[in-house]
Amino acid sequence: MIKRLLQDKLIKSLKLFPAIGITGPRQVGKTTLAKQLMKSGTKPMLYLDLEKESDRHKLDDAEIFLQAYKDKTLILDEVQNMPALFPLMRSLIDEKRINGRFILLGSISPDLIVKYSSESLAGRVQFNELTPLNFTEVKKYGIKKHWLLGGFPLSLLKSKTKDAIEWQDSFISSYIERDLSILGLITERLLMRRLWRMLGILNSSIIDYSSLGRSLSVSYNTVIRYLSFLEDAYIVNLLLPYHINLKKRLVKSPKIYVRDSGILHRLLNINSFNELINHPAIGASWEGYVIEQIRQVTLGKYYPYYYRTHAGAEIDLVLEKAGKPNISIEIKFSKSPSLTKGNINAIEDLKTENNFVIGFNVDTYKIKNNIQVCSLDTFLTKFLPELSVVK
Repeated sequence: MIKRLLQDKLIKSLKLFPAIGITGPRQVGKTTLAKQLMKSGTKPMLYLDLEKESDRHKLDDAEIFLQAYKDKTLILDEVQNMPALFPLMRSLIDEKRINGRFILLGSISPDLIVKYSSESLAGRVQFNELTPLNFTEVKKYGIKKHWLLGGFPLSLLKSKTKDAIEWQDSFISSYIERDLSILGLITERLLMRRLWRMLGILNSSIIDYSSLGRSLSVSYNTVIRYLSFLEDAYIVNLLLPYHINLKKRLVKSPKIYVRDSGILHRLLNINSFNELINHPAIGASWEGYVIEQIRQVTLGKYYPYYYRTHAGAEIDLVLEKAGKPNISIEIKFSKSPSLTKGNINAIEDLKTENNFVIGFNVDTYKIKNNIQVCSLDTFLTKFLPELSVVK
């Protein structure tokens, strides 16, 4: 059993909040983690899967059922399937505030859950995002395997790559043909398949909604709606540009990334690490992989952006803290990475104190007084913890 980075935080949160939420994509391990919490909890827990008809029937008279088990922690899996529970939970929490009363599991973002339920649990629930397995959690498998297969447990933990690929194909088909409609996005399957394939090609690109809409024969607004939903379903990440008060023309559209590198590689039909390093998308894949690994461990600590001007200044990742750009990161698939003039200009624009170039399996060294070259592993396990504490 792999201990998740989120686990200790959740154990503490159960003692501080009446309800905690664990959200993330399907098959990411939310149920497994919740059942681990059952073993470490201080009071008995009861698990209900709200996609099972038998468990849904138990809540036909939800108020009586929830009151009967008020001395237990109730784990409600795929809670977005029963939005009518939210007003009742709010009422029961306000009636008698007992910490650790509910654990809510969902496959869409908290904002979308609240939208569907039309009920806010603000101040009563702490939502937490469970991501696919981060590299720091599974270093023993090596960065090549983790990057190729991604972080979904049922992909990464397969002993054979062909079995992982078979699972990924099934995951993609299930999401397109069933899960997205269950989660609330109704669309044509063929259209969604085309969109996913195009997202693989566009990975790490600045998104042009109009051009993408023309390619799919749908409207600009439809593309925005689809991508927004896929973001809420944890499939893609839209990385916003960083804006500072400069008399410069800044690029204002987001960059798009398929969040899990394994799913990206299936969309690109990449079946081995050798195929990956010889593929034209290698640089874009590495960029997206590094950004996602950093984003996962900095949730709640830093806000991620990219920076680019029409004059050519650019940096792949800017981490903002307390309203100020704190860390600039350029990502290069190289064992001897270097910065371009545009990268240097971006760092000068941003005036960041901490600047890094993250390469693939590189040694650690400085190329300027304030610019550090290092591997992803070194950045995640050495530099980032130091900066998070000091800064």
